[in-house]
Amino acid sequence: MKIFLTSQIREIDRLTIEGEPISSINLMERAALSIFGWFACNISSKSKVVVFAGHGNNGGDGLALGRLLNEVGYCVDVYLLGSNTLSPDCQINYERLNRQGITKIRLIKSEKDFPNLNEDCIVVDSLFGSGLTRPIEGVAAQLIDHINGCKAKVISIDIPSGLFGEGNPFPNNNPVVKASITLTLQFPKQSFFFAENYRFVGDFEVLPIGLSPKAIDSTISNYHYVTIDDLRTRYKPRDKFNHKGVFGHALIVSGSKGMMGAAILASRASIKTGCGLVTTHIPQIGYAILQKAVPEVLVDLDIEENCFSALDSISKYQAIAIGPGLGKSVKSVEGLSNILNNTSIPLVIDADGLNILADNRELLAKLPKQTIITPHPREFERLFGTTNSGYERLQRAIEASLKY
Repeated sequence: MKIFLTSQIREIDRLTIEGEPISSINLMERAALSIFGWFACNISSKSKVVVFAGHGNNGGDGLALGRLLNEVGYCVDVYLLGSNTLSPDCQINYERLNRQGITKIRLIKSEKDFPNLNEDCIVVDSLFGSGLTRPIEGVAAQLIDHINGCKAKVISIDIPSGLFGEGNPFPNNNPVVKASITLTLQFPKQSFFFAENYRFVGDFEVLPIGLSPKAIDSTISNYHYVTIDDLRTRYKPRDKFNHKGVFGHALIVSGSKGMMGAAILASRASIKTGCGLVTTHIPQIGYAILQKAVPEVLVDLDIEENCFSALDSISKYQAIAIGPGLGKSVKSVEGLSNILNNTSIPLVIDADGLNILADNRELLAKLPKQTIITPHPREFERLFGTTNSGYERLQRAIEASLKY
């Protein structure tokens, strides 16, 4: 699944409206019906639902949802933030909800207008959408703090209010709703994948709203979210007469004195994920440990007792993983350097392999094309410097991949 920037999503919306064709208000209704369908399957009709709506299109989604829930017997309270002019589609849904005559729309102008939120109610956050361009202040900020202070289940529509679709240009002073779950429309937003935003996004579900497949296919994105459906298209069923010799031979270079557990875990993972043959290269001290723990792997012993130093011929392998539990001895540094100088086989470099690269930065220029590195945040900082957010780390990773 492609991950689009918020500007690209707006363009796909526009192309859908023009190409289908469909009016923007009917597209909003389609989105509201998708959200309503999720509610009908997941939220009891006996639950009290409290909708907080803003004056933009995200608020229009919330107002439309309130109307649809009313129609099937949910108890719904609706609160509209401020007295600003509503967007055209939000205005239409405001009028539709009013005409329904079931729920009185209450206006929030100050903190005294905030309702009590019991822990057994369902709070719907539709205050601000992905088009937010400024920090949230005043009554809106106070309302977000009020929502975050309650014990109720909070469901954000499309994106938690206050969160930006990509990076956060106001990291220190922008309140954000802390959702239990986010029902995002058609596509997850890039910011959902940054660890620091999990406390706002919670779990998320992607709800289809029928945006144009042609527009989606023709819009280029460098970011992708791998789903189960994506994996199914790549899965290759195994023929009943296949054998281990046709599923590749992987080499793992791992382990050192006191860190043989990493070699065991990497070996088991390689077998579990479908490699036909797995050879694990380890120092001599780890032979008995690995053979007892993972007898399925082939063992290739280093000439050194306690650490990795060198490999013999590697031409028979289709992929090499190097680094888990490797240590950073001088001999291991030389061994990794020799691999980088003498192979074009696909590499995965992890753990101490990355720490060696960080300590010997000239080796980065020797990485073969399509090498995969798997740093956790601290390893990433050692390699490419300190960053302040997941968004900055992503941009730094892109720069590094282009450079090396």
